[in-house]
Amino acid sequence: MVKKTRLNSRHHEMGANMAEFGGYEMPLWYKTGAKDEHLAVLRAAGIFDTSHMAFVELRGGDSLALLQKTFSKDLNACIGPNKLPIADKRCVYGVFLNEEGHVIDDAIVYKFADDNYSIVVNAGMGKGIADHLDNYKDGLDVKITDYSDNLGKFDVQGPLSGLILKSVINNPKEVFDVFPYFSHKGHFDKSLVNSAEVTLKNSNIPILLSRTGYTGEFGFEIFVSLEFFEEVWDLFVEAGRIYELTPCGLASRDSLRAGACLPLSHQDIGHWPYLNHPWEFTLPFTEDKKGFAKEFVGSSALLNSDYNYHTYAFAGSDLRKVNAEEAVVVDENDNEIGKVLTCATDVGADWADGKIFSITSPPDSGKPSDFRPKGIRCGFVRVDRKLNIGDRVYLKAKKRKLDAVIVNDVRPHRTARKKITSMP
Repeated sequence: MVKKTRLNSRHHEMGANMAEFGGYEMPLWYKTGAKDEHLAVLRAAGIFDTSHMAFVELRGGDSLALLQKTFSKDLNACIGPNKLPIADKRCVYGVFLNEEGHVIDDAIVYKFADDNYSIVVNAGMGKGIADHLDNYKDGLDVKITDYSDNLGKFDVQGPLSGLILKSVINNPKEVFDVFPYFSHKGHFDKSLVNSAEVTLKNSNIPILLSRTGYTGEFGFEIFVSLEFFEEVWDLFVEAGRIYELTPCGLASRDSLRAGACLPLSHQDIGHWPYLNHPWEFTLPFTEDKKGFAKEFVGSSALLNSDYNYHTYAFAGSDLRKVNAEEAVVVDENDNEIGKVLTCATDVGADWADGKIFSITSPPDSGKPSDFRPKGIRCGFVRVDRKLNIGDRVYLKAKKRKLDAVIVNDVRPHRTARKKITSMP
């Protein structure tokens, strides 16, 4: 049976085009349309219902030990250029692998205290990750709790996200004072001391506020107890009206993340060795890249793998797409060399003078004064050989054959990592 989030009726009321995704009925786009929803996140702000995602909590003195054993990132050396240990109020992106080195799911790990961590994973993956952790916790002091379908979550993404947050939370000056990318404040659990850190005006409802997201742009993820979820969503929607806050569906979420070179789990990463891809920063390689700084589930399989496929980001010359499920990658002689994993259109970016620009690219970037993007085809391919940045391949499906240039990035000048003090 297809599940529904607590906001399902609101999506229908707003005229959303709904479809099944990850076992849930979710909005693909609203009356605004996917293109304008994508552009809203680049120009102002968008709000996404992401309560289909799962939240798994670890409590106990051996929580870190269990994560070090199962999570790809070395949590003792993962923060900043100096590779500092994860600290309270920080979070880290990585993956969970099986013994063969294949991706079970990607995830963000949050640290609240030495004995309290949480993991955010994709829709329908809460139980799978909780069970996976349970399989490796023998003799460890860890209690694992899967919050799937028992927690509200939504994202506010875009350059005006901070203004919206400031208008609805208590003590915004203190909350926003020091708030780097991939950090978090507060908690939705009223029983925890830090739940008082971020509360909403008038109601004092506590939220977990995280400077993360899946768009590549400045923004936040908000977690709230299910009993307050609809009330808090409505509060943000109303407060965001003067900032042109736009409800956004999965279509714009997909095009935004593709332009930001972010993978979709079980599509761009999945049931093959987690090697030779743009996200190797999630693996704890030694400096010579011949080994890992720690052992974890799947690490031995990766180090002993003879896997020769490579995953690359690409950008095309226009906005036309192919259906990734049926498209193959061919070389200039029409020889098949791989598969298309993702093919989307970033409608906020385009080529000019041989470079890619975004509508958010600053004037001193070289962006033409009359820049009006039509959109750019982008995504990921997996091929049976090593390629170089700038190499050209082709995406082929039925009678359509489209060009693709191998790139190390697509939409430039993204705002996700900007200092919070530099944003409105």
